[in-house]
Amino acid sequence: MNIKTFGVVGAGQMGSGIAQVASTFGYDVIIHDINSDCVKRGIDNIKKVLNKRVDKGKITAEEKEKILGRIKTSTDLKDMKAADFVIEAANEEEEIKSQIFKTLDSICGKNVILATNTSSIPIGKIASQTNRQDKIIGMHFMNPPPVMKLIEVVRCLNTSDETYNITRKLSEKFGKTPVNVGDYPAFILNRILMPMINEGIFCLFTRIGTEKDIDTAMKLGANIPMGPLELADLIGLDTCLAVMRNLYTGFNDPKYRPCPLLKRYVEAGWLGRKAGRGFYKY
Repeated sequence: MNIKTFGVVGAGQMGSGIAQVASTFGYDVIIHDINSDCVKRGIDNIKKVLNKRVDKGKITAEEKEKILGRIKTSTDLKDMKAADFVIEAANEEEEIKSQIFKTLDSICGKNVILATNTSSIPIGKIASQTNRQDKIIGMHFMNPPPVMKLIEVVRCLNTSDETYNITRKLSEKFGKTPVNVGDYPAFILNRILMPMINEGIFCLFTRIGTEKDIDTAMKLGANIPMGPLELADLIGLDTCLAVMRNLYTGFNDPKYRPCPLLKRYVEAGWLGRKAGRGFYKY
């Protein structure tokens, strides 16, 4: 499949990062969101990241402008008709994603692969909203997409070998390492990572330690670069809660019960770095 134009639905933290990756590797990109303010924030985020790379000497100012020049913005989902491959990177809510896929299915060419960057929702549920289940696949980038090397490639029961092979090769062209993952809630990474983060929040909730104590213990004791609470703030507490809820309902297992403190923080709008306040202040 000759992919020239790469569509991204969602200009948030993940969508803008994915758009930057695709453009960096020479693809024309269409990035869409529901209004011009959301799209502008996404482009501003890309500019901020690229400016840092210029300052560090990793790319030239000319290369930065070429990357930005390959990205077109959109607030009309019909513009995805021009894309050869589309990835959805909207909020981690099944209803929102399902509606996006229904619309894309009616807009995009019949041979276009529709991927989702969901971090926890089974791909089969999303595929069932379309008439091209063989061309639906999970393409789960890590945060931040320009830096992290892993992509979880998740195929549902109806995903074709062709769709899987194209997505895997595209991941490699992006300079990433794809891993084949079964279609179960939260896949591999988040099935292991999110319960760890949730347990870290339980430690805070039950006053076993302070935020700093918990993160320091895990960084120095488990030799991980970020503690669970720091990482939760980076990911976004609303996303962490959505993943834990999907694990809890998907497996019907109480070990995946979201910590009540996580729920309280999300209800208060303390969503982490993107909100200026989470377990830490920014």
